Amino acid sequence: MSLKSINDILGVLEKQAQWQEQPFQRLLKCWAEVVGPVVAANTRPLSIQRDVLSVATSSAAWAQNMTFGRTSLLLKLNKKLPTPLVDIRFSTAGWQNPSVERKQQQTVSPHEHPSYLGDEISRPDMTPTKDVNAAFGNWAKVMRSRSHGLPLCPQCQSPTPPGELQRWEVCSVCAAKKF
Repeated sequence: MSLKSINDILGVLEKQAQWQEQPFQRLLKCWAEVVGPVVAANTRPLSIQRDVLSVATSSAAWAQNMTFGRTSLLLKLNKKLPTPLVDIRFSTAGWQNPSVERKQQQTVSPHEHPSYLGDEISRPDMTPTKDVNAAFGNWAKVMRSRSHGLPLCPQCQSPTPPGELQRWEVCSVCAAKKF
């Protein structure tokens, strides 16, 4: 057994803490440093969803200006973040209303979504195929196996996850038609 210095152990622990840190929290820490004080005063990161950063701006002019320079900003941010961002979206939405910001920052787990079917669904072998008809056949088979045993929507009679029926009393497609 080899003995390690405290500096070595602390270095390992620090790396583990950075690895476990959420990408959005890490982005918030380096935002002002990357964009500068003037831009930081007129922008506020809201959330990262599917590797796309949403940023609120103080005005539409700031949103447009930041959109023009988003490529270089993306490069700077990706140097600081463990998981690279794909794009940045700028909007005035969420600038005035902090509750919107907090609501967008909350991450919804798949288990909480009304369409969640549970872990009992088996994942068949998803090897890519070049034959379009075979790919469609595989997709259709997966859809049939997923919908087998699901309750039917009372409006359109399509198989519907129970969470959607509990929440809207109909499937999500029929619920969207009401809105």
